[in-house]
Amino acid sequence: MNAYENKTQAQTILDKAQACGISAEKIIDELKSLHIEVPSWAFAETGTRFGKFYQKGAAATIEEKIADAAMVHKLTGICPSVAVHVLWDFPKGANAKVVKYAEKLGVRIGAINPNIFQDQNYKFGSLTNKDEKIRQQAIKHCLESIRIAKDVGSKVLSIWLADGTNFPGQEDVIDRRNRLADSLKQIHKAMPKDMMMAIEYKPFEPASYFTDVADWGMSYLLSKKAGPQAKVLVDIGHHYTSQNIEQIVAWLIEENMLGGFHFNDRRYADDDLTTGSIDPYQMFRIFHEIITAKQVRRKNPAIAYMVDESHGIKPKLEEMIQSIDTIHQSYAKALLVDRKTLRDAQAQNDVIRAEE
Repeated sequence: MNAYENKTQAQTILDKAQACGISAEKIIDELKSLHIEVPSWAFAETGTRFGKFYQKGAAATIEEKIADAAMVHKLTGICPSVAVHVLWDFPKGANAKVVKYAEKLGVRIGAINPNIFQDQNYKFGSLTNKDEKIRQQAIKHCLESIRIAKDVGSKVLSIWLADGTNFPGQEDVIDRRNRLADSLKQIHKAMPKDMMMAIEYKPFEPASYFTDVADWGMSYLLSKKAGPQAKVLVDIGHHYTSQNIEQIVAWLIEENMLGGFHFNDRRYADDDLTTGSIDPYQMFRIFHEIITAKQVRRKNPAIAYMVDESHGIKPKLEEMIQSIDTIHQSYAKALLVDRKTLRDAQAQNDVIRAEE
């Protein structure tokens, strides 16, 4: 049993926090204000490159996906928006009926994800392709995604590229980089002033030799080149094993370049497992850096928190609720850290006291 399930234990924790000078009311307000976006595709049939196991009740339409997302929000209270993939969810453009249906169920459409990886023309790249016609096809799709975002009230354009190469010498690295930077500038120019472009990175897969946006540094530099509304999107699974993600988060916040997260967990690579199922302590460490930036350095980053998981084995709604619950608890634990005492321990090089 945890503090979520035991009101007496929860009150004891809050009392201890209060004794350390941490406002219990502020903790509760922070927990209520945390919003985690859920992805429409997590409620649909999914699997691996080898196949999929079908589940009864898996969502088959955008309306069913929204209904499932609304149920998660009803049970958790912190998931008011649903991320969508344009070609999967809005293949014919914005749908006012879907927007109204979402509002009726108490949720709204969130981040818009262009699909620039499935078309056969993208075999050798989309926004990086040396063929101008194919590159413009991808840019045009992103511009259409911006129009859809405007129509449905979304403020986030989330870009993930499958672009890359499989073999040494296949293409010129810098030529591809320059084409990508130019494509992103064109897309950024079409965005309204209140929209964010979130540029996701991934070190490998599906490309094997290199991906065109392989790490947070590349995403950072491309964001800077694209324009002021472009930020870095951190997907937990898109890192090499044992990489220190919370350090990346701290650096990005300090530079005002952290746009958002895709929460999930992994054992080896981009496994898209239930958030916190492998390393729940990592979630706490990430949130600790975010809250430290707010409380100690007076930063106020506007971070888009999203889940991005593949629910292929567990029941889909239950797995999503598990993830949201873990995220919420990790955030609560990070809020309970006595940062004054921590800073004192750090100043004295008291390693054990600081760690504990």
